Amino acid sequence: MALDSLFPAITARQPSGEGILPSQEIRTFIDTGIIRSTREIPDNQIQPASIDLRLWHEAYRVRARFLPGRSTTLLNKATANGLLEKKIDITEPTLLEKGVVYIIPLMESLALPSDVYGIANSKSTTGRLDIFTRLITETGDEFEHVRKGYCGGLYVEVVSRTFPIVVQCGMRLNQLRFVRGKSNPAADDDLKELAKGDGLVLSDENGSGQADINRGLYMTVDLQGNGPSQVVAYQAKKHAPSIDLGRVTYYDRAEFWTPIDRPRNGQFILEPGEFYLLASKQRVRVGPDHAAEMVAYDPTIGDFRAHYAGFFDPGFGYGMRGEIPGTKAVLEVRVHEMPIVLEDDQYVGRLHYYKMAAVPEKVYGASIGSSYQEQGLALSKQFKPELQHTSGPASSTAAPAKAKDTPEAAHGQSIEKPKTADADDDDSILNIAFHNRGEHRLNAKNR
Repeated sequence: MALDSLFPAITARQPSGEGILPSQEIRTFIDTGIIRSTREIPDNQIQPASIDLRLWHEAYRVRARFLPGRSTTLLNKATANGLLEKKIDITEPTLLEKGVVYIIPLMESLALPSDVYGIANSKSTTGRLDIFTRLITETGDEFEHVRKGYCGGLYVEVVSRTFPIVVQCGMRLNQLRFVRGKSNPAADDDLKELAKGDGLVLSDENGSGQADINRGLYMTVDLQGNGPSQVVAYQAKKHAPSIDLGRVTYYDRAEFWTPIDRPRNGQFILEPGEFYLLASKQRVRVGPDHAAEMVAYDPTIGDFRAHYAGFFDPGFGYGMRGEIPGTKAVLEVRVHEMPIVLEDDQYVGRLHYYKMAAVPEKVYGASIGSSYQEQGLALSKQFKPELQHTSGPASSTAAPAKAKDTPEAAHGQSIEKPKTADADDDDSILNIAFHNRGEHRLNAKNR
């Protein structure tokens, strides 16, 4: 292990208590073979309360989403049912088409103890690009869940719904956290104690964004913004070029996103089939002894539902000792079929807080390479900072890397190898959805 390791060498560490397991215990799982990998696991792969999962060297293009079930393996079911369309080598930068389902084996595998289970979610950069991921285990019958005592490989289902994307072996699209014993959300009385002294959210001078607690922390959407920028949302452009996930601060946002200014009447109409990024009104804070996530669908929300629980690491918007003045959650928004009017400070979901089994040795923040600790309305890290983007016509400098299995590759054009991203972001962003048929949703996510 390197001398400058983020996580010091561990000797004879005793298991922590019940709850979400911290970074140091994840390192113990690696050292003892509970977490295994085809390649060495570096320290920057370990987050305060989760581990990033890496793509292995091949991908399977399939016709539809599916689970293997307890009676067969994933690939056996895909082959037997005729779902498998193509096997793709992703050892080099490779294009994944928009709207196509891919199953990709992961480098990591598990041999969990009988009292520990796992929960997965997308990383925040993945969510901000509208890339839908789901973890799958062998003989499993639900997405995103690893049962107690599981021993076997891991796979990720990947569907990019807005942009074509370029991926490569070793990239990290999702993450896995571990829970020992029971992990129930904090009761409202406990949240009210945490809320004292801006412990849950940081309010502005007008009291806007203050903690509103009712079966969890209420979250609302911000259509007013603050500071000199008038931009309160971004709308993804249709038919945009592909995005190489290995490039950081590379693409001109004007080629991919249309900025939406603050509406004069405090309302904004979401159009069917479009993808948006917005921000929460609240500046969320998660102390080092807690983690947080969005609750599942709640019928009291009306037209809204929490489609998938976005995960917030210990220290998000807080730091180790409260030195961070809160961080807004970026909302990934999509609606189907019917236009929806969204109003400023409209309630969009609840945030639940969970106790950590122990305080992690490192919390979410710049010290471990976190990209979004003090963000406002931020695009994913693949895009140039706002000051660098041009306000005129889309720049031609953001030409994406050419990938295998594309017309360009077929004509002999070379594939430019992407720069490898540094330690990934992982602020848990909210995932919120409109309640409708199928997957009609207003979603959002952390990291």
